[in-house]
Parts: sequence; structure tokens; C-alpha cells
Amino acid sequence: METKKVEIYSTETCHFCHMAKDWLKEKGVPFTDYNVGTDMGKRKEMVELTGQMGVPVIKIGDEVVVGFNEGKLKELLGV
Repeated sequence: METKKVEIYSTETCHFCHMAKDWLKEKGVPFTDYNVGTDMGKRKEMVELTGQMGVPVIKIGDEVVVGFNEGKLKELLGV
């Protein structure tokens, strides 16, 4: 199975961000977490990717998922 780079744009207070990160950890999927509450560069990057400020934004390879969509994540990650 090809390992895709997984990046998550999140904030400290976002319930769905915590759910998404816990889900990725449970599945053993390594990811890079960007706190867009404190990292203005990553916040700007996220808005350019999605055109909005909602979190989490999960980037898997070239695919971007806005929100915690377990079905879509399973499909993209093959887990």
C-alpha cells in the first residue's frame, strides 16, 4: 500500500479536529498537524486550499477533505 502524506490543519479548541486526529492515530496513520490558531502561514495556506476558515482540513496526497468525514478518509487512505 502506498503511503500518502497526511496533513491536518486544526485548532486547539476544535472538537472535530481532536476526533480526526484520534481516528488517524487509532488507524496508525502518521500525520503532520498544523495549528492554524497560532500559525498564520498555515492558516493562509489552508484558506488558499479551501476558500474558507472551517477546520479540520485534512490533506491526503492531492486530495483535500474539509471536516471529519470518516467514510472519505477510509476511502482515501484505504483503511
